[in-house]
Amino acid sequence: MQRENIVLCCSNAYEKKFYLNEEFQALPQHIKDELKIMCVLYTEDVGGILTLEYDEEGNLLFSVRAESGDFFFDEIGSELKIKELQREKGELLKSLELFYRVLFQSEESSGLRV
Repeated sequence: MQRENIVLCCSNAYEKKFYLNEEFQALPQHIKDELKIMCVLYTEDVGGILTLEYDEEGNLLFSVRAESGDFFFDEIGSELKIKELQREKGELLKSLELFYRVLFQSEESSGLRV
């Protein structure tokens, strides 16, 4: 049975909001701040809704959506910006994947949950 991806954080250009999943409050404050800055700057630049989420294997994925009829959403700019973030923030993203795998996947396999 396949489970849904686990959302780490989300930035919404339409509502001008940022959300960090409460399950990740254990992250250091500077990491939470960096995630917020990265995601909000992304949505301010290209628009839409950016969600960072973990798949079943613990890989951190960038998921982007735009409201229908949003003619200001820059789809090409979105793809380029994601590649840029993956390159520039690669160490942060790999650390977040490791954090998830150690704390969350090891708990799931042992039957524990924080």
